[in-house]
Amino acid sequence: MAPPHAADEPLPSEEEAEPPATGEAGSGAAAASAPARAARPRPPPPQFKFSTFALVFLGLLGFWMLIDPTARNGIISLLGTSPSAGGPFYTLIGFSSNHILLTMALAGAIEMLITAVAYNYTTDWMKAARIQKWSSAFRKAQMEAIRSGKKDRIAAMRPHQEKLTRLSSEVSIAQFKGMAVTWFLLIVIYTWVGTVISDATIAQQTVTLGGASVVLSQTLVGPIPYWFVIFSLYTVPLSLIFRRLLKHYWLQRYVEKNQLPLAAGSDAAGGSA
Repeated sequence: MAPPHAADEPLPSEEEAEPPATGEAGSGAAAASAPARAARPRPPPPQFKFSTFALVFLGLLGFWMLIDPTARNGIISLLGTSPSAGGPFYTLIGFSSNHILLTMALAGAIEMLITAVAYNYTTDWMKAARIQKWSSAFRKAQMEAIRSGKKDRIAAMRPHQEKLTRLSSEVSIAQFKGMAVTWFLLIVIYTWVGTVISDATIAQQTVTLGGASVVLSQTLVGPIPYWFVIFSLYTVPLSLIFRRLLKHYWLQRYVEKNQLPLAAGSDAAGGSA
């Protein structure tokens, strides 16, 4: 599916500045335009956005939990970690610590689903697709200008490069906002899973992998325990799956809403999820 509007939109360019006026006519025009510039109203202040506040708050809270074990353990205890120290999250997927692998799988699915929703919410896929296409066209034109050796042609590319860099940074910053949710949940869920396993008995921690019995709290390589590796194997593919599905769903909704034509076998926004 070809990027909607991306193929037809030109490379971003700066507006051409009008040449400065000279002589008496120029000084008179400058004097006449001075009051107009002085009377130009100020742009309105940025409005408060609760979503931005929540993302910043989660990012700071995640950083605080990382450096303060007391705060981290306090939040984890609210979720519940054992039958004697119950909580809503443990009640939902803890299974009294009798099915640790299932608990880990569900915890990973919940973590990756929430982070995928946040990532999809903060990413403008259409804008990302247009910038990706513009960047490809700009690199080709820039290489041709460099090979030509003409300084004026190379200098003419600079305004385009500056605007393309600004637009690319806007997309990157928007995606970075979603990382605040990922950062917070990464600390919370990994700590919660590790605490649930450490609070379980040795019999509950013992699972069968490949025909061999493994105690999840035992270390596999250096300080890395078995449960950490297994849980990471759950979360990484789930993250890719959820992000791809949500991206595809959003693009389908965008295409249907704007009644755009589809090209069979192609991706609307291009690139990876």
